[in-house]
Amino acid sequence: MANTDIDTLNSFLRGELSAVETYRQASKHIKSPVALTEVEACLKDHEERVAAIKERIAKLGGQPAESSGLWGTFAKAVQGGADLLGEKIAIDALEQGEDHGLADYNRDIDKLHGAERTFARSTLLPAQKQTHGKLSHLKKNPNFH
Repeated sequence: MANTDIDTLNSFLRGELSAVETYRQASKHIKSPVALTEVEACLKDHEERVAAIKERIAKLGGQPAESSGLWGTFAKAVQGGADLLGEKIAIDALEQGEDHGLADYNRDIDKLHGAERTFARSTLLPAQKQTHGKLSHLKKNPNFH
């Protein structure tokens, strides 16, 4: 079970690392104070998840992933293209990343066991729902457009 939990947590970690990379890149190109405040808050949330997941993996005796892997490369390419097209497209790309993260958690959370499943259900999934909601709200905010 520990290996399955470590593998699943590392999958979540790679997604969170990808989110951190993408938010950092996007924040350099956001001009609107409203959007920048939300983007920075989401970045901080994802950074906190990275730290929490790394800690759980280490406690299980595993080696935390150090990079976002292929998904991170794809996310950077998407965000890089979005940056050229402006803030709204960048926010849309970030929201798509949040959709992907939410789908990953929902799909794989039951692969975890015991305390790790509880951690994911009580900490990771609600936090992912929160950042997803922030981006959805920002996208719909008439003051942003």
